[in-house]
Amino acid sequence: MTRVCLIGTADCTLQYELLSRETSREALSTYDLERPFENSLALDTVSVGAAVSLLNDLNWYLTRFVDEALVQEPSISDDEWLSRDLARELRNGEVKPGETAEFCKIYGLERVGPDGGSMQEEAAEGSSQAGATASKGGSEPARNDTSDSVTAATEDSSDTAATSAGDGGSVWRLVEPLYVRRTDGELPTYDLRAVEKTLVVRLTEAEHSP
Repeated sequence: MTRVCLIGTADCTLQYELLSRETSREALSTYDLERPFENSLALDTVSVGAAVSLLNDLNWYLTRFVDEALVQEPSISDDEWLSRDLARELRNGEVKPGETAEFCKIYGLERVGPDGGSMQEEAAEGSSQAGATASKGGSEPARNDTSDSVTAATEDSSDTAATSAGDGGSVWRLVEPLYVRRTDGELPTYDLRAVEKTLVVRLTEAEHSP
């Protein structure tokens, strides 16, 4: 299974933004949603092609509410992720699996405490931000905040996040990416701050050196 993970921008509540709008909610309705990191949403698809297609379907929302769209393909790596652009190149045959490892960025992962609220409460807080985020341009797809499907989806995502977070409900937050190149199969050590864990994202050359 190919995994997709969306990391929300700092000025929005990602689950609220995606699950309160009919188009994105329907696109996500067939997937089991999880929250592996703070303000994130993750799911499993059947292939890199399906992952890229889903991200294309959600593109309106990605440009407004998502800071990172990541894809993880087990046949390439069990613990490193691909950027959306690199996953697209892989799907299109523009790059071979063995050619994806050179350019990377490494995120630090820091543990943050529980927010003390449910996903429904996060959604309520997110409603006050909706006007500001919608003003980023383009017409906003229809929203239905009070539907049973939104409530059920946010409850399921919250339960999974609480289960996976552990340690009293704390979650992991992505911090300060370090851009690196793999040399002789090895990545440099993340040294921007002291962190317990790191997350590696493989990039296209253009993303590494814009």
